[in-house]
Amino acid sequence: MLSSHKKVIQAIIQCRTPDLGTIVCACEDCANTYLIFRSCGNRHCPTCQGEKATQWLNTRIDQLMPVHHFMITCTVPAAFRDFFRSHQRFAYAALFHATSRTMSALAAESTYFLGDTPGFFGILHTWGRQMQYHPHIHYVVPGGAFSSSDHSWHSSSDAFYLPIRIMSAKIKSRFFKLMKKSDLLHLVPADAWAKSWNVNSQPVGNGARSIRYLSSYVFRTAISNHRVITLGNDRVLFRYTDTKSGANKTMSLSAFEFIRRFLQHVLPTGFMKIRYYGFMHPSTKIPVKLAVALLEALFAVRPEKRKPTSAIPCCEHCNGIVRFVRYIRPKDTILAGGFT
Repeated sequence: MLSSHKKVIQAIIQCRTPDLGTIVCACEDCANTYLIFRSCGNRHCPTCQGEKATQWLNTRIDQLMPVHHFMITCTVPAAFRDFFRSHQRFAYAALFHATSRTMSALAAESTYFLGDTPGFFGILHTWGRQMQYHPHIHYVVPGGAFSSSDHSWHSSSDAFYLPIRIMSAKIKSRFFKLMKKSDLLHLVPADAWAKSWNVNSQPVGNGARSIRYLSSYVFRTAISNHRVITLGNDRVLFRYTDTKSGANKTMSLSAFEFIRRFLQHVLPTGFMKIRYYGFMHPSTKIPVKLAVALLEALFAVRPEKRKPTSAIPCCEHCNGIVRFVRYIRPKDTILAGGFT
């Protein structure tokens, strides 16, 4: 087992337990005391990351372009999934590179000219509803691009951004060249290259709904706690939604198979699953806030409302404000009637 997988397991086991320390809070009015066990903060823990998801969502809403948007999804063909699973760091980075470069290059081509500076962000997603290995990238793309030739915004049509068949062929070609350069072609069956890569493009209105949908995946992993129904007799029973029928179903897996499926979605250490391109990149010459302000003025629209952040905690007994008192280190013990 990879050391990174062991760290994830250990973090999840210790999360919200005294093993990570305890925060002591008290009500200002009635002095009622609360003990809060610290969370592990691991990005693969199904209990953590809720606040980060809200912060990310609010940032994206602030930077939401006042134009129509598209959700473009590139899915790895089944024949490549074994290679992706065993070479995750290279494969995920290569998929980001091939897809982002293809979209940027096509946007600048004279045939589909939108502009030489499009902007979009992508999120790597590796699981299906049953925790099976299903790597793909979702891109949220404003419908248009900035052009350096006339210093203006060029809008695409509401229903069409770029041709998906050409995108599919170019993405596969770029990925092939990257594998060849790294001398990895022998690890994929030769006949796998004859199949098309699945690229899907859907218009999604102003993009807010898609961003809210993706925010639930950005800081979560393959399964959340509320989906687990029962544990026992070396089996895990969990619920999922059938993608074809939309019906709610259940699946029972052995404990080891459940753990295996979960761990195959643990990302390589330090790997960034969210990436920004074009005028959405941090080093862009066109800051996102400036681009948003310019287009809001151009189209005379109101900015999207943010999701409210968490409020100040209140006492469950008297509704007074709860304040931090002290932090108990993991090696300290909690005794009846006091702390040591």
